[in-house]
Amino acid sequence: MVIINESTQKLELQYPCNWCYKVVAHERAGIEIAALEIFGERSYSLNPSNTSRGGKYISMNLELLVHNEEERTYFYETLKAHPHVKMVL
Repeated sequence: MVIINESTQKLELQYPCNWCYKVVAHERAGIEIAALEIFGERSYSLNPSNTSRGGKYISMNLELLVHNEEERTYFYETLKAHPHVKMVL
């Protein structure tokens, strides 16, 4: 469940929860490699999302269970830093 605190506009999540990252790369294999290297045996789903108009980039939705904000942020930063990944939303 997601709650937005109106006084601070801070997102308040109830953990554990499923979280979806949109991962952008030049090719699907790069995202698959990054996910395998980062998450290993951990359960996650990886589904196609979009391809850029010129076909230079693709995006995929990566969803997994996160247990707290630190873990959610760590996965975001780790994905973003992976050499095969161009961007994470």
